[in-house]
Amino acid sequence: MVDNQMKTYCNQAIILAGGRGERLRPLTYDRPKPMVEVLGRPILYYSLRWLRECGFKRAIIACSYKHEVISQYFGRGEDVGIDIAYAIEKEALGRGGGIKLASQQLDDRNSPVLVINGDLITRLALSDLFANHKASQAKVTIVTVPLHSPYGIVEIDANDLAVRFREKPTLPYWINAGIYLIDGSMFSAFPDKGDHEEILFPSLAANKQLHAYKFEGFWRTVDTIKDLEELKQDEPVLAQLA
Repeated sequence: MVDNQMKTYCNQAIILAGGRGERLRPLTYDRPKPMVEVLGRPILYYSLRWLRECGFKRAIIACSYKHEVISQYFGRGEDVGIDIAYAIEKEALGRGGGIKLASQQLDDRNSPVLVINGDLITRLALSDLFANHKASQAKVTIVTVPLHSPYGIVEIDANDLAVRFREKPTLPYWINAGIYLIDGSMFSAFPDKGDHEEILFPSLAANKQLHAYKFEGFWRTVDTIKDLEELKQDEPVLAQLA
């Protein structure tokens, strides 16, 4: 999924895996959200296998809540084929603070770093993302995906007559996919504590410094039990990463 030139362009990843997953309880009483299993494997397992498939050699997992569950399962990454390091928060730092803490363990800050949420599974072709980021000359690129309505839509005409029903259509909006490509020089701008999406990214967007990459392929995130059950229907895709 990534050619040799792009492998050297970006080969380090930070994975945010500190979520408590309160909407997934009781499954998250004894484990962090990314360790909830789908078809016998933790969600995080599929992300790590995807990174390996894309040529990544190393990932830093930013964790806090029940972090020992992650380290006991993955160790140094031998079973997933990628070297794993852990950035463990002594206190809750928020996602932005977690990214900044993990960035201290990067081998190279002169190259872009892939940052992803630990509760997603995707088949994003990273070569396209890397090329797009490089061409844009942006410091931060955020991957976006189409917004799909969780409900059926009723179309109503000018006379207030229902004229059409559309089952969970794609809406003309884009949402944050929880995947970012960040130049190493930017990590100093992340908050020591807090959420980058509330503190840093709005200011970048206001100054037209936040590039967006539109992706319409396979991307799933797990926030609720319903999301988990729906993800199980994607078994053929998940089997490719098993």
